[in-house]
Amino acid sequence: MNNNNTNLQIAQDWLRNIIAGSLQLHTRQSESFEVSLLDFYKSETGLSKFIEQFNPNYEEFVMILLTIAPMLRPGFFNQIIAEYLPAGGEFPEFGGVKGQNHRDLLPTGETAQFILAGDDLEKRLDVQRILSNDHWFSKKHILWLEHVPDGEPLMSGRLVLDPEIVEQLTTGTVSKPRFSIDFPAEYIETEMEWEDLVLHPKTLHQIKEIEHWIAHNQTLLHDWGMKKRIKPGYRALFYGPPGTGKTLTATLLGKYTGKDVYRIDLSRVISKYIGETEKNLSHLFDKAVDKNWILFFDEADALFGKRTDIRDAHDKYANQEVAYLLQRIESYDGLVILATNQRGNIDDAFTRRFQAIIHFPMPGIEEREEIWKKAFPPQIEIATDINWNQIATRYELTGAGIINVAHYCAVEVLAIKVFRLSLQLLETAIMREYIKEGKVV
Repeated sequence: MNNNNTNLQIAQDWLRNIIAGSLQLHTRQSESFEVSLLDFYKSETGLSKFIEQFNPNYEEFVMILLTIAPMLRPGFFNQIIAEYLPAGGEFPEFGGVKGQNHRDLLPTGETAQFILAGDDLEKRLDVQRILSNDHWFSKKHILWLEHVPDGEPLMSGRLVLDPEIVEQLTTGTVSKPRFSIDFPAEYIETEMEWEDLVLHPKTLHQIKEIEHWIAHNQTLLHDWGMKKRIKPGYRALFYGPPGTGKTLTATLLGKYTGKDVYRIDLSRVISKYIGETEKNLSHLFDKAVDKNWILFFDEADALFGKRTDIRDAHDKYANQEVAYLLQRIESYDGLVILATNQRGNIDDAFTRRFQAIIHFPMPGIEEREEIWKKAFPPQIEIATDINWNQIATRYELTGAGIINVAHYCAVEVLAIKVFRLSLQLLETAIMREYIKEGKVV
């Protein structure tokens, strides 16, 4: 058994003794009980790492353990209760609900109140405060109460632990979230390096400014006391034609600063049903709390396009969706990048929200020549009559277009087993790309 599993077993036994002590008090089998000290094995993962990171107090830690107990040992609560109520029957004081699939009791806020406070009203209210929106449980999206139907006691809601925290506590690792309705974002990464990306010098200079923010933001906010004067995050707008490096730049920013990058296509998030767009975005931002992710919103004009006068209810709710997204973006403490093909598609009223507005223009002749020179693998011999400056001058392509041409040529030379790029093959591939893009030759 590894140290994390051993620590989980120690924690489960400790929790069991606390629950047993509470039941003994309730059934008058005892007038008091002492809580023993926890003695964990030193470990750099799982439970020990969580304690080191968040430093929960006694009540907070008990509530965490209550929530993961049924996940580790089905029947955990029923077995303990059966020892003190062998005849069975209703036990409403203990709280708890039944799940759709799980057949054991699932703890609620009332369960936490029973174990931590018993009949002491003041302590029961203290437990309720721990589950309020002002507590770090809620602010860091770690543990919360499931919503209950109107009119039912708030604390009868099930205790819910963030699935990532469950993973951290039980396996010691956290998987990257997958794209779903509840998490409408896709993790993106690249094997390319900064030197593989060719940008206009002005664009590259502005990207370096974002790198500087990432590197020094914590010092600025906390060590220099600027937290009370400026908002915590950074918001940038990337605009330019498709294929000019907007997505790759965002991905490389994450790669070189050690941050995960998630791409959100707003066209897949927006719903025609009232309230669904906000719900989709809420799931996304709740998941991103304290993760220090880079959020890359592609096709941003799907939501941030030019506004029109409110003519009907649809326009009214569309404006509400924009307002909600702006609110969440401005409160996010990490880097948010919005991308669009045309700056003119974005309403001017939104531009003041960005710290940086960065243009990704079509590459000029010099940039195209550099991209051509880097595009082909060293295994391919370049014909002597190919002049990259002439090719770059004659054919206006984006970086993505040039990579498509190189890809096609590489496959063709592999197919004919002559690892040499001829001018004829190159121009054929370029014409093929022109036709695909709808350009007139």
